[in-house]
Amino acid sequence: MSFRQKLENICANLPGAEWAGDADGAIPSWKIAGKMFACTGTVTPGVSVKTSGVDIARMLIDAGVAEKAKYFHASWVRLPETVEDDELRHRVHASYDIIRRSLPKRLQAELPPWETA
Repeated sequence: MSFRQKLENICANLPGAEWAGDADGAIPSWKIAGKMFACTGTVTPGVSVKTSGVDIARMLIDAGVAEKAKYFHASWVRLPETVEDDELRHRVHASYDIIRRSLPKRLQAELPPWETA
């Protein structure tokens, strides 16, 4: 299974997750309530995801798990296509959870239930 297929399987199964692609005039990414939680971009292979903070992002970069996500805040990292499947799933779920929790309570209440992993 290709990296894109793995990523799509993970993201498509998250409650309320939607794909926003080039055809929509958007950056190829997965969003919840219009807010991006996973960005595939068009040039660099891999996926950019949000972490819980700059320190976690630095730790992942220093450990060689991720790299700096260009054009994003320092709390985002880019996972290469060679990232382990469990790490990919964990980081995408964490990013989704961070973005979902940042939504206004009204929007959160309108979304299907989500149990954090």
